[in-house]
Amino acid sequence: MTPKRMPSAGARSSRTTLALASLTLLALTGCASDSLMMRGAGSPVEVLQNLWTWFTEAGRWTGNDGIPNRVIEHLYYTGVSLAIALAISLPVGIGLGHLGKGGLFAINVSNIGRAVPEFGIVILVFIIAGYGDLPVIVALVALAIPPIVTNSYVGMRDVDRQVTGAARGMGMTGWQRLLQVELPLAAPAIMAGIRTSTVQVIATATIGAYVGLGGLGRFIIDGLAQHRMDQVLGGAIAVAVLAMTAELLLAGLQRVIVPRALQSMRQQATP
Repeated sequence: MTPKRMPSAGARSSRTTLALASLTLLALTGCASDSLMMRGAGSPVEVLQNLWTWFTEAGRWTGNDGIPNRVIEHLYYTGVSLAIALAISLPVGIGLGHLGKGGLFAINVSNIGRAVPEFGIVILVFIIAGYGDLPVIVALVALAIPPIVTNSYVGMRDVDRQVTGAARGMGMTGWQRLLQVELPLAAPAIMAGIRTSTVQVIATATIGAYVGLGGLGRFIIDGLAQHRMDQVLGGAIAVAVLAMTAELLLAGLQRVIVPRALQSMRQQATP
């Protein structure tokens, strides 16, 4: 009997990313539409017409409240949070996976991060530290860490020990084995974690608008306050497009980073 092949890490990441982006868009627009329709936002056709008008307005693409500036703000929150999360998560996940110890601790700590509500972190840090970027950054870092730690650990742990043993037999030092053997083999799983975290952070960075910050969430929050369905939809679509664009860019980066031999193996393993 031929064993069933499992989807590759990259394939699972792509499916997860698309699902997250779609669910984010549906959740934001669904909740908003129910709320705004009850307030007389108009028929679906009128909403779509208003949405097109909203996107094509001259002032929509210029100024502090224009889409380009809001995208830059959104990318700032995302980039800073991911940089901090990567600096924390990669050494922990890769180090523990390389040593083959402490995996249960790392995964449990990551699961605690998954369980804590990001909005609650924002409000708590906002009360303690006051107005600023810190509450949102702290919440997004807590959100980004778990997938990166878990995937880094699993990717390193699953490296074939016969391969590392052969590298040791060739006289490679510990650092050489780590950098030239283990990390390239674990790269697909590590990148899958980074891609998942990136999409989650982009989608969740909209909460910054709840505490008066910018980003694409500004359109959604202000649209809800003003009962403007077109603006809510426009903000939600912009978030989803940004998330999917980031996924495509990271998928391209993964093709560059991951050795071609591993790419061929993943393609063969993908159903």
